[in-house]
Amino acid sequence: MAAALAVALVKNYVPTWAEDHIHYVDGGREVQLYLDKSTGTGFQTRGSYLFGHFSMHMKLVGGDSAGTVTAFYLSSQNSEHDEIDFEFLGNRSGEPYILQTNVFSGGKGDREQRIYLWFDPTKDYHSYSVLWNLYMIAFFVDETPIRVFKNSKDLGVRYPFNQPMKLYSSLWNADDWATRGGREKTDWSRAPFVASYRGFHVDGCEASAEARYCATQGARWWDQPEFQDLDADQYRRLAWVRATHTIYNYCDDRDRYPTMSPECHRDRDA
Repeated sequence: MAAALAVALVKNYVPTWAEDHIHYVDGGREVQLYLDKSTGTGFQTRGSYLFGHFSMHMKLVGGDSAGTVTAFYLSSQNSEHDEIDFEFLGNRSGEPYILQTNVFSGGKGDREQRIYLWFDPTKDYHSYSVLWNLYMIAFFVDETPIRVFKNSKDLGVRYPFNQPMKLYSSLWNADDWATRGGREKTDWSRAPFVASYRGFHVDGCEASAEARYCATQGARWWDQPEFQDLDADQYRRLAWVRATHTIYNYCDDRDRYPTMSPECHRDRDA
């Protein structure tokens, strides 16, 4: 995959809301998002993209972060939207962070998977990235794959392939659900909460004007055979994550989904 380039935030991103809660460091190469009782904040790419590799280096809110959510995600703009999510659910001090991933296609989500990270994401920066092409959506943490969502159009499952998406990062209060199902509330005496971002990397087909151009190229590096599936070593690492760090997978939730979603059968082939 292409190496991430350290570029200033202002080159590719704009504030989404509450710009006064965004602090720029090192000429904009590092950004700190602040959450207090009045508001959170976020930023987004100027353009929209259809397929590519997207990554962000993040250092999460330290200490007692219960009730907060730090996010890095792609999303399209219409009602039947597509979305690819990293959501980091805050914790009480001493408890591990939960990373929740989700995929929306044609407005349908409810595909949550949750893992515990194998390191403390508040101490140092770590890389979180998405590889998105016509064949799969792969989620990575520091180059370790943690999830694959394959194109299962042949099984009747809609796949994000024709709606350009913007890239978003945000920090907000979600204490109605984020920590222990909303039982743990945000302790505002610890505000402001701070999440830090750097290494802003976008290597995608900009499709703000013409999405069909990106869908028909086939010559991009992410379309090549070696990126159409994980390799054997990546599958071994994915199996390790599933066996030792996964705490929830919608594919296994029979109470919520008595009938397994079609893509889950393919997912189990991994």
